[in-house]
Amino acid sequence: MNGLLSDILLSLDDRFLYFSNWLHGDVRQYDISDPKNPRLVGQIFLGGSIQSDGPVKVTEDKELKEQPQPVFVKEQRLYGSPQMLQLSLDGKRLYVTSSLFSPWDKQFYPDVVNKGAFLLLLDVDTDKGGLTLNPDFFVDFGQEPDGPVLAHEIRYPGGDCTSDIWLVENGTN
Repeated sequence: MNGLLSDILLSLDDRFLYFSNWLHGDVRQYDISDPKNPRLVGQIFLGGSIQSDGPVKVTEDKELKEQPQPVFVKEQRLYGSPQMLQLSLDGKRLYVTSSLFSPWDKQFYPDVVNKGAFLLLLDVDTDKGGLTLNPDFFVDFGQEPDGPVLAHEIRYPGGDCTSDIWLVENGTN
Protein backbone atom coordinates (compact mmCIF):
# COMPACT_ATOMS: atom_id res chain seq x y z
CA MET A 1 0.00 0.00 0.00
CA ASN A 2 1.45 3.31 -1.01
CA GLY A 3 1.71 6.10 1.50
CA LEU A 4 0.02 9.46 1.09
CA LEU A 5 2.23 12.41 1.94
CA SER A 6 -0.28 14.98 3.08
CA ASP A 7 1.96 17.73 4.49
CA ILE A 8 5.58 18.71 4.13
CA LEU A 9 7.66 21.48 5.65
CA LEU A 10 11.21 22.69 5.95
CA SER A 11 12.86 24.05 9.09
CA LEU A 12 13.87 27.70 8.98
CA ASP A 13 17.56 26.77 9.01
CA ASP A 14 17.01 24.51 5.94
CA ARG A 15 18.48 21.56 7.84
CA PHE A 16 15.44 19.35 8.39
CA LEU A 17 12.60 18.29 6.13
CA TYR A 18 9.41 16.93 7.73
CA PHE A 19 6.45 15.17 6.22
CA SER A 20 3.35 13.35 7.35
CA ASN A 21 2.47 10.02 5.77
CA TRP A 22 -1.28 10.05 6.29
CA LEU A 23 -2.13 6.53 5.12
CA HIS A 24 0.67 4.74 6.96
CA GLY A 25 0.45 6.95 10.06
CA ASP A 26 3.96 8.29 10.53
CA VAL A 27 5.75 11.62 10.69
CA ARG A 28 9.28 11.64 9.34
CA GLN A 29 12.24 13.95 9.84
CA TYR A 30 15.10 14.00 7.32
CA ASP A 31 18.44 15.72 7.75
CA ILE A 32 18.93 17.48 4.42
CA SER A 33 22.04 19.48 5.32
CA ASP A 34 23.58 17.55 2.40
CA PRO A 35 20.68 17.80 -0.08
CA LYS A 36 22.13 15.09 -2.33
CA ASN A 37 22.17 12.63 0.59
CA PRO A 38 19.08 13.08 2.79
CA ARG A 39 19.10 10.94 5.94
CA LEU A 40 16.08 9.74 7.90
CA VAL A 41 16.84 10.86 11.47
CA GLY A 42 13.38 10.77 13.05
CA GLN A 43 10.21 8.78 12.56
CA ILE A 44 7.19 8.30 14.79
CA PHE A 45 3.91 6.47 14.22
CA LEU A 46 0.76 8.15 15.54
CA GLY A 47 -2.12 6.00 14.30
CA GLY A 48 -2.61 5.19 10.64
CA SER A 49 -3.87 2.33 8.51
CA ILE A 50 -1.04 -0.12 9.14
CA GLN A 51 -1.36 -0.41 12.94
CA SER A 52 -1.01 -3.97 14.19
CA ASP A 53 -4.68 -4.28 15.18
CA GLY A 54 -6.08 -2.56 12.08
CA PRO A 55 -7.71 -3.90 8.93
CA VAL A 56 -4.50 -3.75 6.83
CA LYS A 57 -2.11 -6.70 7.02
CA VAL A 58 1.40 -5.74 5.87
CA THR A 59 3.01 -8.67 4.07
CA GLU A 60 6.20 -6.95 2.94
CA ASP A 61 7.89 -3.80 4.22
CA LYS A 62 11.44 -2.72 3.40
CA GLU A 63 11.62 -0.41 6.43
CA LEU A 64 9.69 -2.03 9.30
CA LYS A 65 10.11 -5.43 10.93
CA GLU A 66 6.57 -5.37 12.34
CA GLN A 67 3.45 -3.27 12.10
CA PRO A 68 3.29 -0.32 14.52
CA GLN A 69 1.33 -0.71 17.75
CA PRO A 70 -1.64 1.58 18.53
CA VAL A 71 -0.65 4.77 20.34
CA PHE A 72 -2.24 6.13 23.53
CA VAL A 73 -1.79 9.59 25.02
CA LYS A 74 -3.27 10.41 28.42
CA GLU A 75 -5.06 7.03 28.29
CA GLN A 76 -6.77 7.98 25.00
CA ARG A 77 -6.17 5.98 21.85
CA LEU A 78 -5.16 8.01 18.80
CA TYR A 79 -7.59 7.47 15.94
CA GLY A 80 -6.86 8.72 12.48
CA SER A 81 -3.40 9.66 11.38
CA PRO A 82 -0.95 12.58 11.49
CA GLN A 83 -1.80 15.12 8.84
CA MET A 84 -1.03 18.85 9.17
CA LEU A 85 2.31 19.93 10.62
CA GLN A 86 3.43 23.21 12.18
CA LEU A 87 6.98 23.77 13.37
CA SER A 88 7.90 26.40 15.95
CA LEU A 89 10.33 29.11 14.86
CA ASP A 90 13.15 27.60 16.94
CA GLY A 91 12.48 24.19 15.35
CA LYS A 92 12.05 22.42 18.70
CA ARG A 93 8.28 21.83 18.69
CA LEU A 94 6.35 20.13 15.90
CA TYR A 95 2.57 20.28 16.24
CA VAL A 96 0.46 17.63 14.49
CA THR A 97 -3.27 17.43 13.75
CA SER A 98 -5.15 14.43 12.37
CA SER A 99 -7.87 15.46 9.92
CA LEU A 100 -7.19 15.65 6.20
CA PHE A 101 -10.53 16.22 4.50
CA SER A 102 -13.79 15.05 6.05
CA PRO A 103 -14.90 12.80 3.10
CA TRP A 104 -11.48 11.13 3.15
CA ASP A 105 -11.51 10.93 6.97
CA LYS A 106 -14.88 9.17 6.75
CA GLN A 107 -13.58 6.69 4.20
CA PHE A 108 -10.16 5.86 5.67
CA TYR A 109 -10.57 6.63 9.39
CA PRO A 110 -14.26 6.50 10.40
CA ASP A 111 -13.25 6.27 14.08
CA VAL A 112 -11.73 9.77 13.97
CA VAL A 113 -15.03 11.14 12.68
CA ASN A 114 -16.91 9.49 15.56
CA LYS A 115 -14.35 10.13 18.28
CA GLY A 116 -12.78 13.43 17.15
CA ALA A 117 -9.39 14.50 15.92
CA PHE A 118 -6.28 15.22 17.97
CA LEU A 119 -3.57 17.84 18.30
CA LEU A 120 -0.21 16.55 19.51
CA LEU A 121 3.21 17.98 20.25
CA LEU A 122 6.39 16.29 19.10
CA ASP A 123 9.62 17.37 20.74
CA VAL A 124 12.35 17.74 18.13
CA ASP A 125 16.03 17.01 18.67
CA THR A 126 17.60 19.83 16.66
CA ASP A 127 21.16 18.60 17.28
CA LYS A 128 21.15 14.96 16.13
CA GLY A 129 17.62 14.74 14.79
CA GLY A 130 14.79 12.74 16.28
CA LEU A 131 11.13 13.05 17.22
CA THR A 132 9.58 12.26 20.60
CA LEU A 133 5.90 12.36 21.48
CA ASN A 134 5.32 14.78 24.35
CA PRO A 135 3.00 12.86 26.73
CA ASP A 136 1.89 16.03 28.54
CA PHE A 137 0.37 17.76 25.50
CA PHE A 138 -2.82 16.34 24.03
CA VAL A 139 -5.85 18.18 22.70
CA ASP A 140 -8.78 15.81 22.27
CA PHE A 141 -11.30 17.25 19.82
CA GLY A 142 -13.73 14.46 20.67
CA GLN A 143 -14.77 16.28 23.83
CA GLU A 144 -16.11 19.45 22.22
CA PRO A 145 -19.48 20.72 23.58
CA ASP A 146 -21.32 20.08 20.30
CA GLY A 147 -19.69 16.70 19.71
CA PRO A 148 -16.52 15.46 18.06
CA VAL A 149 -14.83 17.76 15.54
CA LEU A 150 -12.12 17.32 12.94
CA ALA A 151 -9.04 19.49 13.47
CA HIS A 152 -7.13 20.34 10.31
CA GLU A 153 -5.06 23.53 10.05
CA ILE A 154 -3.33 25.12 13.02
CA ARG A 155 -1.21 28.25 13.34
CA TYR A 156 1.49 28.92 15.88
CA PRO A 157 1.15 32.29 17.68
CA GLY A 158 3.62 34.80 16.26
CA GLY A 159 4.29 32.75 13.14
CA ASP A 160 5.83 29.39 12.40
CA CYS A 161 8.03 27.79 9.76
CA THR A 162 5.17 27.48 7.31
CA SER A 163 3.41 30.74 7.97
CA ASP A 164 3.35 33.70 5.68
CA ILE A 165 2.36 35.87 8.65
CA TRP A 166 5.08 37.16 10.94
CA LEU A 167 4.32 39.19 14.02
CA VAL A 168 6.97 41.55 15.29
CA GLU A 169 7.20 42.13 19.00
CA ASN A 170 8.07 45.78 19.49
CA GLY A 171 7.12 46.22 23.13
CA THR A 172 4.19 48.55 22.42
CA ASN A 173 0.49 47.81 22.69
